[in-house]
Amino acid sequence: MKNFTIKEALIKSSVLASLAFAAVFGAREAFATLPASALHTARWGYTSTLLSNGKVLVAGGWGAGGPTNSTEMYDSATGAWTPSGTLTTTRNYHTATLLPNGKVLITGGYDVNGSFLSSVELYDPVVGACIPTSAMGTQRWGHTATLLTNGKVLVAGGRGPTDILTSAELYDPATGAWTAAGTMSTRRWGHTATLLPGGKVLVAGGSSNHAGDNAHGVHLSSAELYDPASGVWTPTGEMSTPHDNHTATLLPNGMVLVAGGNDTNGALARAELYNPASGAWTKTGSLATPRYWHPATLLPNGKVLVAGGWNVTGPLSSAELYDPATGTWTASGAMSAARAVLAPTLLASGQVLIAGGAGTNEVPLSIAELYDPGLGFNPAWRPQIATVTSPVNLGGSLTLSGSAFRGVSEGSSGNSQASPGDYPLVQLRNMESGQTLFLLPTAWSANSFTSAPIWGFPPGCSLATVFVNGIPSTSSVVNLSVPIPTSPALTHARRLTGGAFQFEFSNAVGALFGVQASTNLTLPLSQWKALGSVTEVSPGQFQFTDRGTTTNQQRFYRVYSP
Repeated sequence: MKNFTIKEALIKSSVLASLAFAAVFGAREAFATLPASALHTARWGYTSTLLSNGKVLVAGGWGAGGPTNSTEMYDSATGAWTPSGTLTTTRNYHTATLLPNGKVLITGGYDVNGSFLSSVELYDPVVGACIPTSAMGTQRWGHTATLLTNGKVLVAGGRGPTDILTSAELYDPATGAWTAAGTMSTRRWGHTATLLPGGKVLVAGGSSNHAGDNAHGVHLSSAELYDPASGVWTPTGEMSTPHDNHTATLLPNGMVLVAGGNDTNGALARAELYNPASGAWTKTGSLATPRYWHPATLLPNGKVLVAGGWNVTGPLSSAELYDPATGTWTASGAMSAARAVLAPTLLASGQVLIAGGAGTNEVPLSIAELYDPGLGFNPAWRPQIATVTSPVNLGGSLTLSGSAFRGVSEGSSGNSQASPGDYPLVQLRNMESGQTLFLLPTAWSANSFTSAPIWGFPPGCSLATVFVNGIPSTSSVVNLSVPIPTSPALTHARRLTGGAFQFEFSNAVGALFGVQASTNLTLPLSQWKALGSVTEVSPGQFQFTDRGTTTNQQRFYRVYSP
């Protein structure tokens, strides 16, 4: 019998984990209504956040009488909703961001009087209450909020009191303060913001018109990147068609799927993929049903669930699955109610919670239901996580204990096409960005797993899931700590062929750095040129190459952490 290397084993197990859902067990995807477990307050335009304790916080939105300040909590263990602490301000079309400390940052929106908000509050799940924090510098709604790899939150664009915004701001949880974060090249709201592997943020599409949601000729196909290390916005590839009120989903392969939305002709079925390596967009399979104001959820098997939304007929109940392996969409089970402007939440069980939404004539709904991926396996085969190390420092290892970490072994024929597949494969999924990572193991047994050091992954709360023979466990929450930079220690500097200058230094794993340069050391730092971000080439080892210098040119460099 052939002995397989860890690399070979991981490749085989990765394939099994992604295909077992459809091939081994047979998919039976369906929505299941939660009778007697509806929201206490019917709402749409709310936020839904999976907390570090596994419960789901639903906050604000548009209720029967307009924007509401109520919040409620869903407990997947009991299937029940319970009221929680009220927001300090009624708000709709706000954002909610789960911070690495477990609190939820709630920003902007508009209130019961129709006033645009700059106010911000923090929901603390420990006490079940909302506490005001520093306000943003600008009133906005329809904006985006993105947790960056340094633990700060980037808020960008949206609608202001008099115009669509280009401004962006950064919130620092350590100080509670907001600072300016540069200016986008284009005014936009109804856009998307996606944290990419490597730490940059892709902002795509939206509308630049303040007159209305579907005003003629204002839908955007442009996209741009925000670099947290340098604080600079730069244009990137343009989509083949404008998308407004669309969805953007980071796929496990690092590409970004944009689907649906609307343009000057109404709802769209088009979908496209963004490649961060090339900055280019390519078309992929179209949705079966055009839709906008719909949600999209990355499932543990790597497929993307799209459900509901609006089109010319009104709200939709249909749902579709996108398979990145084939680039195609297939119909899935429909929701029990047609609805749009809703926020689904992937639960630790692997099911997707969908609650509320806007029904016909934008009537707020209270019905809640669960989407079941329909894996069809015997529950007795499912691995169970008992303990997990948390928090974990970037550069550290994740250790899990539990049961059934080895399953049914596949008989090996002795060639490269078959091997035992009963070892555990552990996936991390960041609860904010959706970025996923399969961890390399250093040791495993029937009841334990220890990973290789983790790096190149966003800090904050993540779901850890054990797959055995393609069967997923119920996930556990792991908190990866935010790296704290130290003073850089230069380890190497050299001229490259052609005159480019390269230097290297060591620092905390996962730390974020930018570089500025000047030919005059006496100039104030405000006049130094931002060159870009530093690359972490291996855990704790950083490298920067300045290709804009020449062999005889003298330049001074400043390395800084934003």
